[in-house]
Formats: sequence, C-alpha cells, structure tokens
Amino acid sequence: MINLVNTLATSAAQACEQIPDAVFNIVSLIIMAIQVVVPILLIIWGMIDFGKAVVGGDEDKIKAGQKIFIKRLIAAAIVFLVVTIVKLLVSLVGTVGGEGNAAADETTWGTCIEWFLNGKS
Repeated sequence: MINLVNTLATSAAQACEQIPDAVFNIVSLIIMAIQVVVPILLIIWGMIDFGKAVVGGDEDKIKAGQKIFIKRLIAAAIVFLVVTIVKLLVSLVGTVGGEGNAAADETTWGTCIEWFLNGKS
C-alpha cells in the first residue's frame, strides 16, 4: 500500500514537469491579478454605494451604505490575504513533509503548487 502511494505521488509530481512553463506563469499572473484587482474593485464599489447613500441624505440609507462598505472592505481583505495564506500553508506542509530534503532535481507536489502560485522561472 505504501509503495502504491509513493508511486502515485511520484508519478503525479513527474506529471507536473510535463506542463509547459507558460501555463505556470499565466496561472500565477491570474492569481496575482485577482489578489490586486478584486480588492480594489470591492473598495471602489463600496465607496460608490456609500457615496450614493450620503448624497441621498436619508439616515437609513447611510447606515445601510456603511454596512455594505464595511462588508466589502472585509471581503477585499480576505481576497487579498487568501493567496498569502495558501502560500504560507504550502511552504509549511512542504517543510513538514520533508520536502526540503528532496534532491535538487526532484519535483514534488509542493514544488508544483509553488510553480502555480509564483510562476516557474
């Protein structure tokens, strides 16, 4: 059973080497764009909603606009931090799994995930 798991893990990690470098770089670029653009858009939409409520002058609409703005700020922070947290977890799992002891030319799952997150240079 253990040999089967090792064989599957090794085969899957080697399959990662078959993916062109451009794919890793494009996925990394998309992730970075999401990490930057989505929070900015959420903040802009929140400011627009809040601005509409303030211009309207209705106290209830202002409070509702504040709630929406705060929710969008929190969502923007979560979107921004998700990638950072995933990178941290991948590096921790790789270290705990003994990945740091792998041969320099050996591709592991952690390496493959890192290529998707940071691009392959």
